[in-house]
Amino acid sequence: MAESNIEIDEGLYSRQIYVLGVEAMKKMGTSSVLIVGLKGLGCEIAKNIILAGVKSVTLYDPEPVQVADLSSQFFLHNDDIGKPRALVSAPRLAELNQYVPVTVLDKELTPEDLALFKCVVVTDLPLQKRLELGDFAHKNNVCFISTEIKGLFGYTFNDFGEQFVVEDTTGEEPLSGMIASVQQSAEGVVACLDETRHGLEDGQLVTFVEVQGMTELNACEPRRVKVLGPYTFSIGDTSALSAYTRGGLFQQVKEPSCVKFASLRDAMQAPEFLFSDFAKFDRPAQLHVGFQALHAFSAAHEGKLPRPGNDEDAAEVLRLANEINDKSEQKTELDAELLKKLSYQATGDLSPMVAVFGGLVAQEVLKACTGKFMPINNFMYFDALECLPVGFEPCEADMAPIGSRYDGQTAVFGRKFQEQIANYREFLVGSGAIGCEMLKNWAMMGIASSPSGVIHITDMDTIEKSNLNRQFLFRSADVGKLKSETAAAAVVKMNPDLVGKIVTHQERVGSETEAVYNDAFFEALDGVTNALDNVEGRQYMDRRCVFYRKPLLESGTLGTKGNTQVVVPFLTESYSASRDPPERSIPMCTLKNFPSAIEHTIQWARDQFAGLFTQPAENVNAYLSTPNYIQASLDQSNEATKIETLTTILNCLVTEKPLAFDDCIAWARRRFEELYNNTIQQLLFNFPKDTVTSSGQPFWSPPKRAPDAIAFDPSNSVHVDFVVAAANLYAFTFGLKGSRDRDYIKAAAAAVDVPPFTPKSGVKIQANENDASAEADVDADQLEELIASLPDPSSFAGVRLSPADFEKDDDSNFHMDFITAASNLRASNYGITTATRSRTKQIAGKIIPAIATTTSLVTGLVCLELYKIIGAGSGNNTRKIDDYKNGFVNLALPFFAFSEPIAPLKNKFGDKEVSDWDSIDFDQDITLQELIDYFAKEYKLDVGMVSCGVSMLFSPMFAKKKMDARKPMKMSDLVAEVTNKEIPAHVKWLVLVVICYDEDDEDVDVPEIRIKIRN
Repeated sequence: MAESNIEIDEGLYSRQIYVLGVEAMKKMGTSSVLIVGLKGLGCEIAKNIILAGVKSVTLYDPEPVQVADLSSQFFLHNDDIGKPRALVSAPRLAELNQYVPVTVLDKELTPEDLALFKCVVVTDLPLQKRLELGDFAHKNNVCFISTEIKGLFGYTFNDFGEQFVVEDTTGEEPLSGMIASVQQSAEGVVACLDETRHGLEDGQLVTFVEVQGMTELNACEPRRVKVLGPYTFSIGDTSALSAYTRGGLFQQVKEPSCVKFASLRDAMQAPEFLFSDFAKFDRPAQLHVGFQALHAFSAAHEGKLPRPGNDEDAAEVLRLANEINDKSEQKTELDAELLKKLSYQATGDLSPMVAVFGGLVAQEVLKACTGKFMPINNFMYFDALECLPVGFEPCEADMAPIGSRYDGQTAVFGRKFQEQIANYREFLVGSGAIGCEMLKNWAMMGIASSPSGVIHITDMDTIEKSNLNRQFLFRSADVGKLKSETAAAAVVKMNPDLVGKIVTHQERVGSETEAVYNDAFFEALDGVTNALDNVEGRQYMDRRCVFYRKPLLESGTLGTKGNTQVVVPFLTESYSASRDPPERSIPMCTLKNFPSAIEHTIQWARDQFAGLFTQPAENVNAYLSTPNYIQASLDQSNEATKIETLTTILNCLVTEKPLAFDDCIAWARRRFEELYNNTIQQLLFNFPKDTVTSSGQPFWSPPKRAPDAIAFDPSNSVHVDFVVAAANLYAFTFGLKGSRDRDYIKAAAAAVDVPPFTPKSGVKIQANENDASAEADVDADQLEELIASLPDPSSFAGVRLSPADFEKDDDSNFHMDFITAASNLRASNYGITTATRSRTKQIAGKIIPAIATTTSLVTGLVCLELYKIIGAGSGNNTRKIDDYKNGFVNLALPFFAFSEPIAPLKNKFGDKEVSDWDSIDFDQDITLQELIDYFAKEYKLDVGMVSCGVSMLFSPMFAKKKMDARKPMKMSDLVAEVTNKEIPAHVKWLVLVVICYDEDDEDVDVPEIRIKIRN
């Protein structure tokens, strides 16, 4: 295998490696790709595979740049018009990744040229030429992809040969789990622990490790599974094996799959379809005919496509479609209106559609290069006709080209809708991976390109090297710069119409920045798009959008998976109305004493990092800088926590204060002994390996693993890794100079005198999650003695320690070195398979796997929904909920699922139904009495309680005199008095929660109350 560029710079591809794996990345780094056609789609595909890190990319497109190309080809400029597309695009694409050479094929393309490449992608050629290239590719084992976009319609086709091997069809981690028993029988029934479903499917393969008794299963040849239930499966005859005793884990073994593809020529006659939207089950077969009709029309008209909105051309396309359908072996019923729309939009070139297919097809290229994930076999068609504006009537005069960069978009929607797009005012929250793609699409669409439009962007982060692999607006020279400003500058170059139309911010969205993103800010917006990577921020923006009744576009990615959600005021539920279940936390007793998986030991190592190198330094600094620290800061703590905190302060300032780096080595060596020897000995003293429970079952039964203590061995590299990292981190805390001299540290650690450990009686250890927490008995005299032994803070004037704030991406700071070594040593204690540094980093750093292909596709889907929101209509002629699409995709399978959004939950209030979008608004400041009178008069309800935020303004629990004094007060004055704070000048509205009772004294759900206190 040739040298792979992945080995050159792993940091650049860090998040992508978690998607594809190192082996697939190496294969990709030896694969050359040819892209034929450099309009928007070809450029998007090239961009994504260059970011991914293929060996090289060659471009073929000798055609001159047309002004309409600027509708979607983001690397073309006005002064490129008339120049060959490939020549002007190549150097700009090459800037994306210094390890991927980009060249231009500057001669006539022949079928024989394909033999130089692992994969060839054709985006812009006549059908006959595609067929010729496809024939050659099929015969010569070259992976071949044909794809096209016409307005809101598109397709892609794959031919990867007759024996294409898919090494991993899903990309998911192999399943594994603890087993409770294995029958010694002809069926060989395996039972898993009651609380853990095995997740296997019939026909999958498994092997076993750590089985006691029936040891023949350990590392056996994989056995094929027959699923019997969620907790049981059979593995075939085990009757000749030894009797099962206890323990063991099953491990799924993935097996390659061989896939046969048809050539493009054969598939044209007998197509098979991957359905992208089951609500359009009849569309693929019709579009298959329709695209052939467009090619036939083009062949008959010197390469020209039907004119936008032209009925004469559309009639010819329909005639050609009927002729093709009549000759087809697989006839289908054609919808004349559908084919008319296809003809009307044939010259259309939309950036969101380019993004959707550019991400999709680029992932198929990566599959061709690596054998990782299941390719699309044959055709996939997709359309987004719902994006047409409400009440849209095609008009040739409105859709005809006028020499504008937006001609590709007006060929679909017309110039009137282009004006609406240009006047839109949108807020983009985040300018990372999704944010970059979103801005690029918006620039091509012309969002905010007129005087009335504006794009606000906020992102508080700066650019890091690892961002460059998927945040394509950034280059190496941008590392360290602000994301929002850099992204804005990049898209202004793509579309000069946006000069002065983008306002950048660096403040994060949240309650603390509501003076920045205030009432006036939100009221001036038309909509919000989230490009966030955390649920908290998403939920906050959702609340703001509900309050200001602004549409919200939401999306996210996880490796090859992506989702989109559209939130429309009053029409759909809000983002926060439904959410995923919370992430399951690891029980404390599992972390402390009974880990059974590498995830447990990694989390334990993270906790140790904080407990050794972060919290003690923070405690010391607080003690030295806070007057009356013990009383002021520890009054809320229990006695055990006080002792633990004060002990760490005493250790850092007196007992274990290092004076030189050798002291840090000794400290690290003692920590090794404490963590991996002493605590394990104590645990086994409390619960010997032959302990049985009250029911007579072995205490050390799955999921519990019986540990073994570890003796320090200076010849063991992991042992030394721990001491090196711990010693350097401890030195950092105290401002001492560390060392990377492993030989010196190893020798010094081996020479440390470590006292022998004797387990103690009476030590309490929590054995199960449901048991009472085992806290040490605290001697009050011990606490007093500890307080008395603390040094006087005044004797440490100016002294401060340096807490280590965990940073996963700095390979020089020893953070990941410590966590990897600490986790793997604990895994060794418990017989758990250790993890690589990369895997440890992913789990400890909670790194979200990411790849540019998914990001591209997801943002394209979001922008299609933005078309729908902009063209939603008004009054009685508005878009219906079933026009919008929430989406979920998994490019690995591949899988696509679209559904209409869920309508908001409604409750009865008075004589109408209300949802979270509804409120009772007062357009001026009112008194508390006026509020009470309003509910009595309008709804015959008694006000029982009124609150604003956490402040109670009115309650029957208050004295009558207090309530009577408050009733005449304006609500703004009342809130200011109760909170003892002036209402900030930027706040226009007070939001109240009111509880009312009806005539039967029953609670009534009342919508949110909003009172306008200033204009």
